[in-house]
Amino acid sequence: MHIHPNIDPVAIHLGPLAVRWYGLMYLVAFVLAIVVGRLRLRLPHVAAQGWNARDIDDMLFYGVLGTILGGRLGYVLFYKASFYFAHPLDVFKVWEGGMSFHGGFLGVTFAMVLFAWQRKRSWLQVTDFVAPMVPTGLAAGRLGNFINGELWGRVTDPNAPWAMMFPGAAPDDAAWLATHPQLAAKWHLYDIFTQYHMLPRHPSELYEIALEGVTLFFVLIFFSRRPRPLGAVSAVFLIGYGLARFTVEFAREPDDFLGLLALGLSMGQWLSLPMIIVGIGMLVWAYRRHNRETARTANAS
Repeated sequence: MHIHPNIDPVAIHLGPLAVRWYGLMYLVAFVLAIVVGRLRLRLPHVAAQGWNARDIDDMLFYGVLGTILGGRLGYVLFYKASFYFAHPLDVFKVWEGGMSFHGGFLGVTFAMVLFAWQRKRSWLQVTDFVAPMVPTGLAAGRLGNFINGELWGRVTDPNAPWAMMFPGAAPDDAAWLATHPQLAAKWHLYDIFTQYHMLPRHPSELYEIALEGVTLFFVLIFFSRRPRPLGAVSAVFLIGYGLARFTVEFAREPDDFLGLLALGLSMGQWLSLPMIIVGIGMLVWAYRRHNRETARTANAS
C-alpha cells in the first residue's frame, strides 16, 4: 500500500505569480502533439495528402481554443449545470479547476470543422491526421491530475499492490466508511483509517495514463502507419478512447455531486458509450465505402 506523494500543485513560485503543474501539463500536451504530428509528416501516404509543418502549427491553434473552451463548457453543462446556472460568473473561474474531456472533445471537433473549412479539406481527412496526436496529450493531462492528487479511484483492498492513499480524499474516506460498514470490516479499513486517516484507493489517474495515453497512442500509431480508408483512423480513436474511459471508470471514484447514474454507470461512462457506438458505425461505414469505391474503379478499368 502506497501513500500519494502529495506534490505541491505549484511547480514554480514567482512572487505573486504561480506556475501550476496542471498548466505545465497542458503545455507538454501541445508540444507532444506537435512532435507526433511532425513525425507523421514523414509517412509517405501522409505527405502525399499535402500536409506540412505550418498546417500542424495552425491546427494546434484551433485545437487549443477548442480544448479550453469546450473542456470548460462541457464541465459546466455535463457535470454542474445547476450550480453554474445559479452562479454564472463562476464559469470563468477556471483556476479553480473543472474541465471535461468529452466537452473538450466536442470543442476540438468543432475547431477541426473550422480548420477543414479554412483549408478546404475534408473534415474526416483532418481528424484522421489529428487522432494519433491526441493520446500523448491525454497522458500529460492525467499526469497533471495525479500530481494534484485529484480524480482518485474507488476504495480497494489494502492488500492490492496498486492501492494508494490520497490525502485529499480523507473527507470522502470518512463518508465511505459510514456507508460501507460490511466491506470496511472485511478489509479491516477501520484500523487503517484510525492510523492514517485515509483509505486505500485505486490510482485511477495512472490507469488512465496507461490506457487512454500509452496504449491508445501505440494502437493509433500502428494502425495509421499504412493508408486506411477515410474516417477509419478517427473511428479507431473513438472506439479506443471510449473503451478505455468506460473501463477505467469502474475503478474511478464518481463525482460526489453526481454519484452513479442509471444502471450503476458514471457520467463518464454514459458519455463514452456514444463514442464507442459512433466509432463502430464509422469504422464499418469507412471500410464499406472504401470497398465500393475499389469495386467501381476495378469495374471501370
